[in-house]
Amino acid sequence: MKANGPTAPRPRRDTALRRVAREARPFLRARTGAVLRLAGWSLLEFAQTFLSGYGVARALDDGFLASRPATGLCWLAVAAVAVLPSVLAARGVFGRLADLVEPLRDGLVRRAVSRALGGALGRSGDVSTRSLSQVTHQSEIARDGWAGLVLTLRSFAFTAAGAVTGLLALAPALLLIVLPPLAVGAALFLATLPPMAARQRAYLAADEAYAAHAGELAASVRDIAAAGTVGRTVAESGALAEAQLAASRSLARWSAVRVLALAVCGRFPPLLLLLAAPWLLRNGLTAGALVGALTYLTQALAPAVQALMTMLGTAGGRLVVVLDRFTDAPPPPEDDPPQAGRDSAPPPADRTAHPAVPAPAPSARRAPAPVAELHEVTFAYGPRAQPVLDRLSLTIAPGEHLAVVGPSGSGKSTLAAVLAGVEPPTGGAVRWRGRPVRAADATSVRVLLPQHAYVFSGSLRDNLRYLSPDARDREIADAAEAIGLEPLLSRLGSLDADVVPDRLSQGERQLVALGRAYLAAPPLLILDEATSRLDPAAETRAELACAALPGALVVVAHRLSSARRAGRTLVMDGPRTRCGTPAQLLRSSALYRDLAGLWEPEDADARGGGLVPDAQDAAAVAGRLGTVGTGQDASIGSGDEERGVRSSPPPSPV
Repeated sequence: MKANGPTAPRPRRDTALRRVAREARPFLRARTGAVLRLAGWSLLEFAQTFLSGYGVARALDDGFLASRPATGLCWLAVAAVAVLPSVLAARGVFGRLADLVEPLRDGLVRRAVSRALGGALGRSGDVSTRSLSQVTHQSEIARDGWAGLVLTLRSFAFTAAGAVTGLLALAPALLLIVLPPLAVGAALFLATLPPMAARQRAYLAADEAYAAHAGELAASVRDIAAAGTVGRTVAESGALAEAQLAASRSLARWSAVRVLALAVCGRFPPLLLLLAAPWLLRNGLTAGALVGALTYLTQALAPAVQALMTMLGTAGGRLVVVLDRFTDAPPPPEDDPPQAGRDSAPPPADRTAHPAVPAPAPSARRAPAPVAELHEVTFAYGPRAQPVLDRLSLTIAPGEHLAVVGPSGSGKSTLAAVLAGVEPPTGGAVRWRGRPVRAADATSVRVLLPQHAYVFSGSLRDNLRYLSPDARDREIADAAEAIGLEPLLSRLGSLDADVVPDRLSQGERQLVALGRAYLAAPPLLILDEATSRLDPAAETRAELACAALPGALVVVAHRLSSARRAGRTLVMDGPRTRCGTPAQLLRSSALYRDLAGLWEPEDADARGGGLVPDAQDAAAVAGRLGTVGTGQDASIGSGDEERGVRSSPPPSPV
């Protein structure tokens, strides 16, 4: 049964073109002056187009065909001189073009950055490759496409206006021959715009999907190899590549349809004019007017129409699709819940929203949150691999100094990578300052120094200020003195001296990285055998300087003396761990006693009983554990590969 009364109008479909148009109107209204200045310079192109055909017609009718060659030459000279102002117009047009193009690109980049920051501050804590593609590739596509579209539309509008005005001045009947094929070709061309936009959108979506997949693969090559999922990964990559290829082919097929529209617009009008020439001449059209009309069609109108259709069909469709991907407003960043112990002051209480909750008294405030926490963390390199970390729980307080010791392959570097947020755990939770680990917080919370220090070509000052761009020379000098960079600074001559990484020793590279971390003074500093190339005295000086910073320090120990300087020591032997002070571990951990060179013989009476330190026994134990060196500073766990696993080395400290 039909309902009585008027039928509600169907809502208009919100297409990409409408969404872009809504955003474009306020953008253009705000730049009306730039548009008018651009149009003013384009009037010179209108005059040049008009005089090109009209001058040829008058040169024939009033000059050469009337036996007045001087008059004909004058009219041809007028048509030729009219080209000169168009050269000046081109210069003015490009000067005004920047007023329309650069603000568009800047606005798109701001939107993409806002989206990236909103996503990073959201629950996922992830910055998508879509934002990266928009900031780099897609914003440049929009910039170039918008510039080309403005130039082409401007040229077509004023060229077509000049040509139509010239045809009207020569003979209005010419428009009856010229306009119908132009209208048919334009209608055919406009009919291809929606499917072309859809195919262009599908192609960009496939391109972004493949880029995101490639980014994940680049960060997970070791995990893929360790888990044995190479075949499945190759199949997924192949499927995404096939989807991108199919979208590209579909786009190319619709592009071929536009060849017909271009032919109708560009080739049919001159052909129809020649076919109709006898009829036009019999009805009073002069030979000069006929040649002038052909000049308008072949030299002005047809090229302008073809350029417009080509631009709209390629860059124009791509521009609409790209701009449509920027039209969705970036999600607002979610406010983090207030955490006790944050370095910054807590936000003021909203007494309107929470009138019944008074501010806590100073004595009731909680203790500072740990700078880092591991809660029941498990990590394994593959679903069937033995866990390197097995339900490990660890709390690191602000200002604490923790050492991590253990034989090679016990999981020390893996622990450092998980603690730094480089490797996500396969089970459990990692928190920084009471919050789950987020990529957006990495540079503000922790600095991870691996064994192989990152030093780049540039000045020593730039290398030291890599994590602290605003550091002053006095602060750099204090860091160099604290870490022990004076010999290197003296050898180079000054902070502005160029650093060539290949000419630095491994120890000097480690000192530069340590100075960089000291200058940054992060809340959490993790040294993963970052002093392994230093002698004991230099290592002691650097570690004590880092321990004096207000943040927490975690040292994956290369020598046991590093553990003796720490407030707490974590002993790792694969999934088995024990944590305590050095004195406690000497009583409770046999592995720590072995590492320290203190061991209990089977026959205690033969040795006089108790724990007997002995350098030779320490060397024997160290050799049995696969370590290097003798004495109390014997190296522990210095191998680059952990036993039984493939541990990806942590990246540079950025």
